[in-house]
Amino acid sequence: MSRHIYSCPLRWSDMDAFGHVNNAVFLRYLEEARIDFMFRLAPGDGSPSFSGGSVVARHEIDYVRPLVHRHTPVTIESWVTKIGAASLTISYEVKDPDQVYVRATTIVVPFNLEAQRPRRITAEEKAVLQRYMDDDGDDAGGTEALVA
Repeated sequence: MSRHIYSCPLRWSDMDAFGHVNNAVFLRYLEEARIDFMFRLAPGDGSPSFSGGSVVARHEIDYVRPLVHRHTPVTIESWVTKIGAASLTISYEVKDPDQVYVRATTIVVPFNLEAQRPRRITAEEKAVLQRYMDDDGDDAGGTEALVA
């Protein structure tokens, strides 16, 4: 299994009153990583794959540890845990080499922008996504989430 690696910079405005990255900001981090992932998956050479748009159907996030502002980017690893006929699940870990801050999943639905409706995943897209498929079926959910 391959994972997509995204280096995400932290911004001063990402912090909340408690001095760590606000929980809602992690959705933006996941979005940045997901967009980078999906655009890098596009095969190019005039292929329409992944160019027609997509929508988020669901997010699930486990906050494991607080992340405080710093100048060093945080790493976001992304991989595919499920490919359906008309949706895919992307899992993530927001982490440093020695610790995980967030584990998350997003269900993404390919979308036909012209017709304004969901569409099926093409055979070409499925073939590309399978290179990032987790062979163990392990998603990003975990039992060590931070409980506040």
